[in-house]
Amino acid sequence: MIMFRFEHPEYLYFFFILPVLLIVFILYMRNKKKALKNFGDMKLLKLLMPDVALKKQYIKFWILFFCAALFIFTIAGPQFGSKLETVKKQGIEVMVCLDVSNSMLSTDVTPTRLDKAKQTLSRLVDNLENDKIGLIVFAGDAFIQLPITSDYVSAKMFLSSINPSMVPTQGTAIGSAINLALRSFSPNENSEKTIILITDGENHEDNAVGAAEEAAKKGIIVNVLGIGSLQGGPIPTGNGYMKDNEGNMVLTKLNEAMCQEIAAAGEGMYARTDNTNNALKALQGELDKMTKSEVESKVYSTYDEKYYIPASILLFLLLMEFFMLDRKNRILSKIKLFS
Repeated sequence: MIMFRFEHPEYLYFFFILPVLLIVFILYMRNKKKALKNFGDMKLLKLLMPDVALKKQYIKFWILFFCAALFIFTIAGPQFGSKLETVKKQGIEVMVCLDVSNSMLSTDVTPTRLDKAKQTLSRLVDNLENDKIGLIVFAGDAFIQLPITSDYVSAKMFLSSINPSMVPTQGTAIGSAINLALRSFSPNENSEKTIILITDGENHEDNAVGAAEEAAKKGIIVNVLGIGSLQGGPIPTGNGYMKDNEGNMVLTKLNEAMCQEIAAAGEGMYARTDNTNNALKALQGELDKMTKSEVESKVYSTYDEKYYIPASILLFLLLMEFFMLDRKNRILSKIKLFS
C-alpha cells in the first residue's frame, strides 16, 4: 500500500488563485473581441491579418494555466510513503468518554459546556507524546467516535465535528460509555490505560459507579472531569430554552456528587471544568504520573520526494509555450495534407 501526502499542504491554498486567473483571461478576451469589432467586420479583419492566430492565444493561456497549477503542486512537496513500519514508543492509552446530551449545550460554562469540553480535549491532545487516544460519545447510548489511535490529527478532526445530534437517544448512559471504553483498548497488556470521563453527571441512567469499579479491578483508572456550574443554567433550543410539561424553564446543574463518586470508584481524580484551565492541569498531572510502556503504532516511516515529476512536466510545458508564436507559421500553414 502506498501512502501519499504533501510536505507543505498550506501551499495548496494558492489553488484558489486559479479561478481568478481564468475569470481575468475571459474578461480580457471578451474586451479584445469588442475592440476588434469596433474596427470593422471580423471576416474582413481576418483577411487583413492573415498571420494572426487567435486560437493560439487560448492554447498558450491553458498551457500557462496548467503550469501555474503544476507549480503550486510542486512547491507543496508531494511525497509517497512506501514503507509501513511498526514503531514502538513509550506511552499510555487514553479512552475519552464525552457526554453529548442536550444538557451539555448549557451556557453556564463559556461558550457552552460541550464547547468547553472540546477545547479542553483539544489542548489535551496537543500535550500528548507517543500516547494513544480514542473517543467515545454518549447520551442515552454510547458510540465509538474514534478507535484507539496515535493519529492526533484525526483525533482533533473528529473532535471538532462532535454535536448532540450524533446520538439520537437522549439521556446520560455513563455506565454504558465506561463499559464500551473497557472493550475498546488495544489487547496490549503491558501498556497502562486510563478512561477520561467528561460529563455534567445529570440524569444518569445506569450503574456508572459499578462500571467504574469494574474498570479499577482491571487496573484501568477512571478520571472524571465534571463540567458545568452548581448554580446551573438553561438549555438552549432552536426557538428559546427547553421547558418542562408545565411550561417552566428547565435548569440543568452539575451533579458533582455523582461525578466524585464515579471517580472514587474508578480510583481516579475528579476536577470541575469551569472557565479556567485548572481541570486540564490537574488531569495532565495525573497522566504524567502513569508509567509509560511500549505502545506499537503502524506508521509510514519513509517518504520519498516526488516534486521532480511535476517539475519536469512544468519545464516541458513552459518551453513549449515559449516557442509557440502568436502568429501562424507560414511554412506549416501551406502544408495541406487533406486538400
